[in-house]
Amino acid sequence: MSNSFFMFKQFTVYHDKCAMKVGTDGVLLGAWAPVNNAKRILDIGTGTGLIALQLAQRNQHSKITAIEIDTVAADQAKENIQQSPWGDRIKIECVDFRNYQSEDKFDLIVSNPPYFMDALKCPDKQRNMARHSGGLNYDSLFRHAAHLLCEEGVVSLIIPSETEKAVIDAAWQHHLFPLHRTQVFTKPEKPCRRLLLTFSFQEKDCIEENLCIKVNHNEFTPEYTALTKDFYLKM
Repeated sequence: MSNSFFMFKQFTVYHDKCAMKVGTDGVLLGAWAPVNNAKRILDIGTGTGLIALQLAQRNQHSKITAIEIDTVAADQAKENIQQSPWGDRIKIECVDFRNYQSEDKFDLIVSNPPYFMDALKCPDKQRNMARHSGGLNYDSLFRHAAHLLCEEGVVSLIIPSETEKAVIDAAWQHHLFPLHRTQVFTKPEKPCRRLLLTFSFQEKDCIEENLCIKVNHNEFTPEYTALTKDFYLKM
């Protein structure tokens, strides 16, 4: 049986009530997203609150709104936030992103979105909501994000590599263009399974990078260690 919580260097995330547990994808996005100049941040589909907590740790001046459609997960995220050092800077809202409204614009919008767009669904309704796109597809994600993003702001996602064309096409429809693209490899000999992508309203040359997580005898690469060392206890 897996643990009901995951300890990081500066906070602990309980995830026993959430469909999607703490995983590498979330940690990668939380460590990679460009947070330095972001005063206002929106986390779409926060789940446990993991990414919001990472961003709060990385930028001590940011105000973060984290939204979650599942009430049980939202409640657990609130508990995780309250027990963290940054409870005064992170607000959890239980709402469908398609219905979310804000008077203020955001400098950074992040999401580890539902990703099994065409896969067979499992009997667990909560897990289905977290893992399948359902009503929130990439088009609706970018459509609403574009209205909430400030002119110089960016949207950062982690996605399965096979959905890249659909994601970029959906972003383009809403005048958002790739700014930074990182291919993630579990090991050098393995194919790319995940992509980290950042989009902006400005059409510029896209920065292209590769990130390999492990080499040799399951040793973490220096690049992955450098990216995640502020969070993982084992780093």
